[in-house]
Amino acid sequence: MFNDRVDAARQLAEELKQYRGQNPLVLAIPRGAVPMAKVIADELGGSFDVVLVRKLRAPYQPELAIGSIDESGWAYIADHAASTGASKDYIETEKKTQMETIRKRRSQYTPIRPPIDPAGRIVIVIDDGLATGATMISALHGLRARKPAKLICAVPVAPPDTLKRVAAMADEVICLEAPEYFQAVGQFYRNFSQVEDDEVIDILRHSI
Repeated sequence: MFNDRVDAARQLAEELKQYRGQNPLVLAIPRGAVPMAKVIADELGGSFDVVLVRKLRAPYQPELAIGSIDESGWAYIADHAASTGASKDYIETEKKTQMETIRKRRSQYTPIRPPIDPAGRIVIVIDDGLATGATMISALHGLRARKPAKLICAVPVAPPDTLKRVAAMADEVICLEAPEYFQAVGQFYRNFSQVEDDEVIDILRHSI
């Protein structure tokens, strides 16, 4: 059990200390991971930015991911998508909806500067926890295409089967807790309050 995201971030930073002084690029999957990634970047003496991906939601079950989409439009569709009632037409509509959100967030989050180029960098992708791992898979896929020197996934908590899926996409996976009994990321935090857009924008603005 983590006290809050900052507590989890500090514990992750300790696990990532071998990258201190190597100017890693620490990327947050918004919104929850943004305050975490900032803490980790500061602890490691690295750069901080966001990687924009969105989960594709199951019909009538918006909390359940059936896949994800990245900023380029590449989509990952999970094996269980069809069993939730997600037709091809539904998935196409959902992809368009989430791409609109990605475009809106990019215009909100980084109007002052362009995203930091990951090419040739040690890249550490942070989320506050993984359930299905869908958004992390899209983030890692999109970043791999941009040729980082090393690609690392770092999260406080995730179920073991999700970690196996994600491991295929990263050079290294760091996870503090991998409980067999897993319902939702929030169950592992005493305080898991929502991170709002205003907080994200403020953290990014002060990271230039």
